[in-house]
Amino acid sequence: MQNKLALLALSFITALSLNAKDSDLVMATTTSTDNTGLLDAIAPVYKDKTGVELKWVAVGTGQALEMGKNCDADILFVHSPAVEKKFVDDGYGVDRTAVMYNDFILVADKSLADKFKDKDLSEIFKIIKDEKIKFFSRGDKSGTHNKEISVWKKVAGDVPEKENWYNQTGQGMIATINIAAEQKGVTLTDRGTFIKYEDGLKGNSNMQIISQGDESLKNFYSVMAVNTKNCPKADYENAKEFINWIVSDEAQKFIADFKLMGKPLFTPDAGKRIE
Repeated sequence: MQNKLALLALSFITALSLNAKDSDLVMATTTSTDNTGLLDAIAPVYKDKTGVELKWVAVGTGQALEMGKNCDADILFVHSPAVEKKFVDDGYGVDRTAVMYNDFILVADKSLADKFKDKDLSEIFKIIKDEKIKFFSRGDKSGTHNKEISVWKKVAGDVPEKENWYNQTGQGMIATINIAAEQKGVTLTDRGTFIKYEDGLKGNSNMQIISQGDESLKNFYSVMAVNTKNCPKADYENAKEFINWIVSDEAQKFIADFKLMGKPLFTPDAGKRIE
């Protein structure tokens, strides 16, 4: 199923690339920028400003970077710094620029909340492992999945992929939260998507935050243009224009003001080039 979805997404973005007009900008992006509604909100504002229509497909960061390598997008908007840096170092991306951040949080069914009360991140992961509490991973090489892997390795030495209680959904974030809710388990999510999830249920979710605020769980988003040395037909001019706009005062204020349930989904983070 995961491979089929990836192929469908790749076919879709390839069609966009082949049929795009000069005034279109094709973006490969992470599911969280799409799930939260941020891009739906930004796209018309950007078109009014520049005349350029933003078109995107949302997949995990790993798949988005592959689309960049395969010349199936003009620009990437992703959130997995280590793999982004390698992407740039390998010559596939240029002008990687910080845009915003939120944070990753652990959420669990309310029936589990007392187990984790007043526990730090390492203690929570140890309880999950020792008590074999159902844990749901995206398992899709997304930015969220990469972060989860790094946490497991830090607190447990390795990822418990072979354990029966460790489940890889191969799906996006909201779908994974839904599965964790149905199975009364735990998952790692970005805060923005969880707010969107709660908003969709009008605040009547059985899932609640059990860990937040750990410095290691900050979730940084950046944009970068696809390198025309690798992809000569990539629209660098429009990609660069979007990069300049998304870090402008106007766009950064838009990001700061973008809220659901009265809660901000992202914090502006422009003003520095990431090497």
